[in-house]
Amino acid sequence: MTILRGFETRIVMQPPLRRPTVDPVAFSQERDLEKTLRPVTLDEFLGQPAIRDNLRVFIAAAQKRGEPLDHVLLSGPPGLGKTTLAHIIANEMSASITSTSGPILDKPAAIAGLLTNLGEGDVLFIDEIHRLSPVVEEYLYSAMEDYRIDILIDSGPNARSVQISLPPFTLVGATTRKGLLTSPLRARFGIDFRYDYYSADVLRQIVVRSADIMGVAITPEGADEIARRSRGTPRVANRLLRRARDFAEVEHDGKIDRIIADRALDALNVDALGLDDMDARILMTLIEKFGGGPTGLQTLAVSVGEDPGTIEEVYEPFLIMEGFMQRTPRGRIVTPRAYRHLGLKVPDVTSQNKSGGPGLFDG
Repeated sequence: MTILRGFETRIVMQPPLRRPTVDPVAFSQERDLEKTLRPVTLDEFLGQPAIRDNLRVFIAAAQKRGEPLDHVLLSGPPGLGKTTLAHIIANEMSASITSTSGPILDKPAAIAGLLTNLGEGDVLFIDEIHRLSPVVEEYLYSAMEDYRIDILIDSGPNARSVQISLPPFTLVGATTRKGLLTSPLRARFGIDFRYDYYSADVLRQIVVRSADIMGVAITPEGADEIARRSRGTPRVANRLLRRARDFAEVEHDGKIDRIIADRALDALNVDALGLDDMDARILMTLIEKFGGGPTGLQTLAVSVGEDPGTIEEVYEPFLIMEGFMQRTPRGRIVTPRAYRHLGLKVPDVTSQNKSGGPGLFDG
């Protein structure tokens, strides 16, 4: 650094900043922790008992017949274990799995390359399958039904179609918006599972299991606190567990008890019922700017600064399940429970309707 004083120039050398050293092994383990926490067998898969029990029967029957498992469609909110179950299916069937995503498969060549590289009995997992392009979806129809694809070679007068046979395989599709799938594609899935949110008791078991894998000490009360505020979602539970571990290591003796769990979750703006900052912002926006609703999705998204799809897929299902919001033909409205939870007075529905304002339960 150069310092000027009158006509005098002095050169002051500052020592270089020292960055903390990072253990590459520990960094790699932390990065892969999400995969480590995933169960690999049906016996380890907690929750969703109807899905687990039915799938166990379907897999056993397919193995008895020496056939690949029928195509499987998994739908439900994000973070409930659809990707995990796809890998479990491959593991239980002793098959290899190829994973991809709907938005990536934008050209027929992409899906054709994946399909022709599958072995007999392999599993092809397509996440966000509702975002497949129509032309790619057309290729899947014959692949799923007849195990063949037709590829067009050349163009114009020299164009010709070549049929390629595929080995029998299992397609596992995952979607958060099942309604966006076309009817022909939905009809080609022989197994259709819909995920439900997890109970606090099951989430507590997941938290205890994850803490054991991570080597983190946790009390039953600490596990209950994290499970109760995890929005019914295992992915959220594991994320909150990792952040509670950070607070336990820095501000405590490394053990996660109820006090440290509550401290960590309060710092993350996760309230006693699992609502985070965006949940509260959505509800407060509906109340303060739109008189409780009804309000359209696009208008609400612009008001809170969030993508409409994210609101519809991530936040809205939980708010509806917990009774804080209702979806009507006229738009989204908040419920009296939302007012009470936010510490606000519930408006008089009758007087509000008489005054010409948007009634709380209109629509």
